[in-house]
Amino acid sequence: MSDSSGNRSAPEAKGIVLTHGSMCYGMVDAVRKISGADEDALEAVSNEGQGPDQLMQMVMRAAGDGPAIIFTDLQTGSCALTARFVCRDPGNRRAIFGANLPMLLDFVFHRALPLDELVDRLLKQGRTAIHSFDTERSPDGHRTSAGG
Repeated sequence: MSDSSGNRSAPEAKGIVLTHGSMCYGMVDAVRKISGADEDALEAVSNEGQGPDQLMQMVMRAAGDGPAIIFTDLQTGSCALTARFVCRDPGNRRAIFGANLPMLLDFVFHRALPLDELVDRLLKQGRTAIHSFDTERSPDGHRTSAGG
């Protein structure tokens, strides 16, 4: 990939959304529809019907040789264990557990950032996107209505 001045830049990170069941397909589909992201930006991988070795091979193949982030639904279970194993040598790979849609949307727009910087950004985005409509608190700690 080249920037506007013709200089060679770092390759964009690949995202692998690794989840239990079909959740990964819905998340990837939503990101593509909202963002218009290229199909190669995110790949869905489900653990459904996969043994540990099969799942690991699927994720390794999806990650390829370039920079990659594996997004999982949970911190535990077969998806998280696979992500941890695939990222055990973190040179070009990172794992993020507890992925959400705002995080994935931010990923597709900023995947050219260096991995460490990108992961920090995505964790912040994912956390700040979580709110509760009816439990906002006033400065004195009391619940307030949604309007104030």
